[in-house]
Amino acid sequence: MVEGTKSSVWQSYRYPIMLLICIALGAIIGILMGKDAEALKPFGDIFINMMFTIVVPLVFVNISSAVANIVDLKRLGKILGVMLAVFVITGIISSILMLVGVSIFPPAEGIKVELQAPEEINQLNTADQFVQAFTVSNFSDILSRKNMLALIVFSILFGLSVSLAGEKGRKVAEGLHALSEVMIKMIKLLMYYAPIGLGAYFANLVGVFGPDLLGSYARAMAIYYPISFLYFLLAFTIYAYLAMGKGAPRLFWKHAISPAVTSFATGSSVATIPVNLAATEKIGVPKDVREIVIPFGATAHMDGSCLSAILKISFIFGLFNMPFHGLDTYLTAIMIAVLSGVVMSGVPGGGFIGEMLIVTMYGFPPEALPIIAMLGTLVDPPATMVNATGDTVASMMVARIVDGKEWMKKKILGQEETASM
Repeated sequence: MVEGTKSSVWQSYRYPIMLLICIALGAIIGILMGKDAEALKPFGDIFINMMFTIVVPLVFVNISSAVANIVDLKRLGKILGVMLAVFVITGIISSILMLVGVSIFPPAEGIKVELQAPEEINQLNTADQFVQAFTVSNFSDILSRKNMLALIVFSILFGLSVSLAGEKGRKVAEGLHALSEVMIKMIKLLMYYAPIGLGAYFANLVGVFGPDLLGSYARAMAIYYPISFLYFLLAFTIYAYLAMGKGAPRLFWKHAISPAVTSFATGSSVATIPVNLAATEKIGVPKDVREIVIPFGATAHMDGSCLSAILKISFIFGLFNMPFHGLDTYLTAIMIAVLSGVVMSGVPGGGFIGEMLIVTMYGFPPEALPIIAMLGTLVDPPATMVNATGDTVASMMVARIVDGKEWMKKKILGQEETASM
């Protein structure tokens, strides 16, 4: 009986355990080799490139298929509305948590840098940022992972058009569904290489950036890492419980490990989309919900980036000897944090867009940008982990609101009916 239990545990957690072992080995190799570990980077790049290659057709096919096969368009509108509400609310919660942290432990305290503060805080019209985030001027630009939000908008409109075409669109909808199944099979093939690729990538990450962790940004790092992991463990457990009840946290963490370690090692929410889709399928999130929430969340749901945005704002205020307190200051910071999270792209280094927004919106001089960009680089691994894993639990919350508190039971009943046929 004990052996059977051990076997069951191993079967359930075998792949996440393999990932974690390879990540740990990569970290050890990175520490031992130092900057020489950069020689292993190509092995990690192979995995990242394969994931990036598949992500554009995957997102288009899955979202278009999900929307095209939704018979009730009111359900589509409800999914999108609830999804955006969940994204904004969780972003605000994460921002408030970091606000509490930086208020107690100011990240720039004790740092002496001669910088001239801006004479006034500038206000930025972000209309251009929204236009560029959600649309492109040429169709060829849609086929790039750098324009994920535009691709998602196009995919939703395409799927909606297929649905509205009625009977004439059914063959297209069926074709999209078949392509979706093929793409999932392709993902499973690519994931066989994931332990090697992620281990090599993480060895490079630790070897190259490890020494910088002990530099002048140590205090800010010491604030961000514990708070981000606290939010990761505590908030996501609560969200999972709210989504599904008593057994949800255990089910969530059982399947969330793979997206978490993948995003932590790669620094990319977009590269984690295939892993996240597989995880949410195992959790039981309805197909239409997960295939809309996960891709969209990779670029527009960034709790970890909201955490880091508040840290960066507080850090830069401290460097310029400007007071960071008061309700107006806090509300503005939360607004910028959530906004910067929405306009960020889900690729490594994508936080640079959010950092530009912070500097521009507050009117800081150009030299402020590389200062917070470096901070963004150092906190990127846990920030991306929170971003990507947050999509997993967000899909569960959307399913809870859209399908009611019995959504998981409906899924189980559906599986039982399928098995009995």
